[in-house]
This record gives sequence, structure tokens and C-alpha cells, in this order.
Amino acid sequence: MKLPQSAFIREVGPRDGLQNEKQFVSTEKKLEWINLLVESGLSYIEVSSFVRPDWIPQLSDSLDLFTRLKKKDGVTYAALVPNKRGLMSAFEVDADEINFFVSASETHNLKNKNASIEHSMGDIRSMITECKNNKKTTRAYISTVFGCPYEGAVDQMKVINLANQLLDCGVDEISLGDTIGIANPLQVNQFLENLVKEVPVNRIAMHFHDTYGRAVANLYTSLLFGIEKFDSSNGGLGGCPYAPGASGNVATEDVVSLLHNLGIKTNVDEKKLHQATSYISEQMNLTPVSKLFSVWNGSKESI
Repeated sequence: MKLPQSAFIREVGPRDGLQNEKQFVSTEKKLEWINLLVESGLSYIEVSSFVRPDWIPQLSDSLDLFTRLKKKDGVTYAALVPNKRGLMSAFEVDADEINFFVSASETHNLKNKNASIEHSMGDIRSMITECKNNKKTTRAYISTVFGCPYEGAVDQMKVINLANQLLDCGVDEISLGDTIGIANPLQVNQFLENLVKEVPVNRIAMHFHDTYGRAVANLYTSLLFGIEKFDSSNGGLGGCPYAPGASGNVATEDVVSLLHNLGIKTNVDEKKLHQATSYISEQMNLTPVSKLFSVWNGSKESI
């Protein structure tokens, strides 16, 4: 199969990357980090989520953060919302794109949203209609696509049916998440063979976690199916609060490095991306898990 000529990174670090961290990063530091990410050439930033502060205190400043953003033309600043109250907040701060989420596993959805999948889909359907009325694009995450921390294996046809339901609701893009990082390339290959028969490739993004070190291999497998959109988190930050033991998202710098070495265009400057990684790691006093960060810090040679 032929690889795409270009690929697009959905940077989810400021939201998905921080939501599972124990420490709170100040609004000022988040703003500086987001600016560095944008300066690196990333054109899509998931800024935060309008969730209850007692559920995810790390994102309790979402209103203030969006209000103080200095938006750059050509960059999409997205918000994740769990319900209609969150949607109203996203409208209030004029988020560019509204993101929703539902799990393919009933148990994970119940823990993540305190609702059944059926109930969540009803809410999402209604909110997408409101987004269309407000001229907002939409994106929906399907979590636990390749496995659930509570139920184990997930029926792949259930995932495909959920994707079709979301398309019928009018969602613009679907992000398919390996929430616990359990997928392997063969599994991804088998799943995508069935998925692309029913869902247009240009409406699909892949969201891999690197719990077992297989995210980049799974991403390459996805490229072979013509998928061009991928979620990643600067420094490999993140994890799901409702998926115990799940490590962070695949690191943005590792994804960009792979794509560039495959001759795939991203418009991301690796040196400037390194600056963003260094900044947030210093502010949080942690060492990024990304492979490329280790290479950068272990060599004085220019990229």
C-alpha cells in the first residue's frame, strides 16, 4: 500500500496530556506551552475540557485558559465537552471545534461519563445539532477501541457501528482510541480492513497510547491504509483517569520524527517542537517519555 504524502497532527497534550497528571499546571504556563506548540507548526491544539473541577482538577481553569488565548490564524483551538453544560461553556469562549467522547465498552463509558453508551449517544446527537446551528465543526472520540481495562476484548463490529452512528449524527471526524495501549499492528490491520469498508478514510483519526511501546508501529500500520490524521501528546504526557495503568499518548515528537523519516510532510519544525517539550517538562519537573527527547538531550548535533 502507498503511504500518504502528508499527515496532520492533532496535539492533545494540553488536555489529554495533563488530565491524568497529579500536579496542576498554572494557566500562565499552559498558555506559554500552547504558544510554543503553535510556533512549532502544529495547527490543531486541544486546549482543555469543560468538565467538573472536582472530577479533573487539572483542567479546572478551562474557561480562563480559553479566554486568555491569543489565537493564531490557521490554528484550530478545540475543546472537549462531556455534556450540554460544557457545550455552553465552549460556545461562550468561542472554541473553534467541539469534541465529544464515548466508549466502545459499556463499563468504561459508565465510569468515564456516568452514563450508558445509549444515553451518551443521545446526548452527543443533540449536541452535534447545536454545534451545527452555531457553525462549529465537531469531532468524536471512541475510547477503548482495542480493549477495555474492565471488560477485556471489545467487539470490533460494535466500534464500527458506533462510528457509523456518529457519522449519521453529522460528526465531522472520528478519533479511534487505543485507551490502554493494548493494540498490536496485526490487530490494527484487521480492524482497519473492516472499518475502511464502511467509514471514509478522510473522516478517521487514530489515537494511540504507548503503554506497551507499540504506538508507533500501530501508527505506521494505519498509514498503510491511507489514514493521515493522528492524535499525539507533546512529551508523551497523559493517560486516562478511568483506565488504571494506562500510560501516556504517543509522543508528538516521536510521531513527527517517524513521519519525516518516511518522507511524509507535517509542517512541524522539530527543533521548535523540542523547545515545547523542554519547556513543559521543566515546568512539571519530569522527564518526557518520548524516545526522540532522549536522543535530543543525548546529542549535541543539530537535528
